[in-house]
Amino acid sequence: MAEEKKAPAAGEKKKTNGRTPSAVKRAKQSEKARLENRSFKAGVKTALRSFEDALTKGDKKVVQENLKAVYSLMDKGVKTGRYKINKAARTKSRLAGKVSA
Repeated sequence: MAEEKKAPAAGEKKKTNGRTPSAVKRAKQSEKARLENRSFKAGVKTALRSFEDALTKGDKKVVQENLKAVYSLMDKGVKTGRYKINKAARTKSRLAGKVSA
């Protein structure tokens, strides 16, 4: 009998070996971009967590530094196409509201 095809496990990407060299190259480029975007977004989430921690502790100087870092990362994400401009604006607005509250 023919071998059964298994679906990739959770978290695994399905390997695509394209037929043409251009398809193989494109798949390789896409995977590289996906990993870079994932790493960048993880850094943004870490910066957001640092901001939240500083906010709960109440240290205004640290809060402002972390807020500045998050703003910078979000703007950089928009510039490189990792985030849409409205998501960045919404996030920044919510953070500013938390600071003033």
